[in-house]
Amino acid sequence: MEFDSLVALSARFMEGAGVGSMMLGALWAVALLLWKRGGLTHSETYRRFRLNLGRAILLGLEFLVAADIIRTVSREPTLLDVSVLGLIVLVRTFLSFTLTVELEGRWPWQRVESSSEALSGSRPPSASPRAPREPTGEEPSVRH
Repeated sequence: MEFDSLVALSARFMEGAGVGSMMLGALWAVALLLWKRGGLTHSETYRRFRLNLGRAILLGLEFLVAADIIRTVSREPTLLDVSVLGLIVLVRTFLSFTLTVELEGRWPWQRVESSSEALSGSRPPSASPRAPREPTGEEPSVRH
C-alpha cells in the first residue's frame, strides 16, 4: 500500500471514529436515561442525559479535528488548505469550549475541585493564592 493511500485511509478511519463515537455515545446516553431514571427528578435526569450526550459529542469532535489535521498535513498544503483547516479547528475548538462550559459549568482549563477540597475549603499549596508582599524600601509600592 502506498503511503498517500495509507494516510488517506487513516484520516477516514479517524472520521469514522468521530462519527461512531458520537452515535454510540448518543445511544449510550439514551440507554442510561432509560435505565437509571428511577428515583431521580426530571431535571436531574435531563441534566445527566445532556452531560452524557455532550461528552460523546466532545469526543467525536476531537476525532474529527485529528482527521482534518492528518488530511491537511499529509499532502502538500496550500494556503487555502491551511486556512480551511484553521477555520475548522477554530470552530470545533469553540464548540468544545462552549460545550464544556455548558455541561460542567467551568472552562476546560480550570481545575476541578475534589469533594474533600470543596468540603474542607483547603487547597494544595501550589493552588493557593499568594499572600501580598509588603513593599520594601527598594521598590515602588504599586498595586495591580
